[in-house]
Amino acid sequence: MLNVGLTGGIACGKSTVALMFVTLGAHLIDFDKLAHEAQEPGKPAWKEIVRHFGKDVLNQDETIDRNKLGNIVFNDQKKLKALNNMVHPIVFNLWQERLDKIKINEEHAIILSDVPLLFEGKMQDLFDLTILVMISPKEQIIRLIERNGVSQEDAEKRLKSQMPIAEKIGFADIVIDNQGNIIQTKEKVAEIWRHLKVREATINN
Repeated sequence: MLNVGLTGGIACGKSTVALMFVTLGAHLIDFDKLAHEAQEPGKPAWKEIVRHFGKDVLNQDETIDRNKLGNIVFNDQKKLKALNNMVHPIVFNLWQERLDKIKINEEHAIILSDVPLLFEGKMQDLFDLTILVMISPKEQIIRLIERNGVSQEDAEKRLKSQMPIAEKIGFADIVIDNQGNIIQTKEKVAEIWRHLKVREATINN
């Protein structure tokens, strides 16, 4: 088994790249989806979030309004840290369960974990290697405004809440520059996939 961490700055196209790897045969564990699962109504993380941030962060169906919660924590590092402390331990346990299940069913699996704040959380030691998907900060802001419909100011705030992409490059084992077109990105992913297959075979021989 090869345990790969995938990360990138906000709006860098990380999810698109992840699906390209899945098409080639990778197993994908999406930390955002695990976080959603951890925050389902009535679950421990949900209870902690409501207790800490109030019922104003809930939708009418009792699910957490991620946009409202995001607006609160992105402007306050202490609140962001508090939220992470509520959610991250549960997400980590869910992730470990997924890893174990895949490994039991497929000994030579290549598992890609999509982790938005991999380097911010100093989680790189959990993986055999890490892949960073990047674009320029200027392009991140443009894509974030287009994708989320946020203002320039809000986009810049969200970008500042993450580690600068230039710093992330120094931590990554493999970097995918995603500023080109989709065909160029697919070619890069295919080349990296070949490398991962060789790496997995080497580790397990």
